[in-house]
Amino acid sequence: MQTLVKDLNHLYRGSAALHGNEFEWQGFEWIDCHDSQQSIVSFVRKTDHEFLVVIINFTPVPRMHYRIGVPHPGSYREALNSDSHFYGGGDVGNGDRPLVTEDVPWMGRPYSLSVTVPPLAGLVLALRA
Repeated sequence: MQTLVKDLNHLYRGSAALHGNEFEWQGFEWIDCHDSQQSIVSFVRKTDHEFLVVIINFTPVPRMHYRIGVPHPGSYREALNSDSHFYGGGDVGNGDRPLVTEDVPWMGRPYSLSVTVPPLAGLVLALRA
């Protein structure tokens, strides 16, 4: 647990998207808060120059090929996976493989990704530089 909190703090300090507009509505945007069928919520934390996509699965069922709308095209990476073996998890997720957007509109966004969302866990995705 200490390692996860340490890594979360490191991500928070190193990502302006998480703290730049912390108390402003411009720093947060829902992607999907209505997926009660699969018990997943997703949102964007952002500044004018940076953003992170957060996906949280509240069930013990991994969600394979879960499609999520994203704000920009490109290749994404897992910046954090709370199901990592480093935190005592089962290592379900996307690993180091690049997550490349498709021109498939989804959730009101022009691009989307197909990801594996681990059970009872959260993912933070970042656009690869």
